[in-house]
Amino acid sequence: MSGHSKWATIRRKKEKIDAARGKVFTKLIREIQIASRMGGSDINSNPRLRTAVDAAKAANMPAANLDKAIKKGAGELEGQAMEEVVYEGYGPAGVAILIECATDNRNRTVGEIRAIFNRRGGSMAEAGAVSWMFDRLGYLTLDINQGSEDEMMEVALEAGASDVKNDGEVWEVFCATSDLYAVKSALEAKGKKVDSAELSFIPKNTVKVEDVGPAKTVLTLIELLEEIDDAQNVYSNYEMDDALIESLA
Repeated sequence: MSGHSKWATIRRKKEKIDAARGKVFTKLIREIQIASRMGGSDINSNPRLRTAVDAAKAANMPAANLDKAIKKGAGELEGQAMEEVVYEGYGPAGVAILIECATDNRNRTVGEIRAIFNRRGGSMAEAGAVSWMFDRLGYLTLDINQGSEDEMMEVALEAGASDVKNDGEVWEVFCATSDLYAVKSALEAKGKKVDSAELSFIPKNTVKVEDVGPAKTVLTLIELLEEIDDAQNVYSNYEMDDALIESLA
């Protein structure tokens, strides 16, 4: 199981817990602010913002909160705007890790990340040292019962996707970042329900982790990084056998 797929599986389960803690709204608001800051407040000309707004509506975010986040990100309201920063590092066994953050204080965020790496046998890396190992892609998930492999492949490719994979629980659909909203809309027009749609970092190659010690440390390191308030997403290129992962659960 690749790091991306395992991360996605863990996150889907974790989001149910985060929802009770109010973390989902916080992350969505930050993504909306960043999307609005980078591409403007018009959702019709800003696909990333439109995707973020759709996600916020799906999570039942109040319209007033959504509107405020858009305006704040675009600079139409006073206050410190969030900025997007990606930090890079290595975990045990040479596993590459990317931490995508939304922050209003870089010093605070990088300090928290560095402390976790240092405590868990990892190390931070210079910009570009790790990111080249990943592709930035549009990433969508659909319930595994949405169709057969042949059907999903045909529908997704017609919608503009570049690849489709079955991770055992969901269909993973990949596309160019600029095509994310168009692919989502095309899939929905074909009667397919899209559970999530986002920009993601997908590892080009994976690092096999086979021993219990390093495997446990890698998973703990990633979990701690995900718990940082400013962390939006954490990506890694580790690969572990299902049996090993289950033994650590």
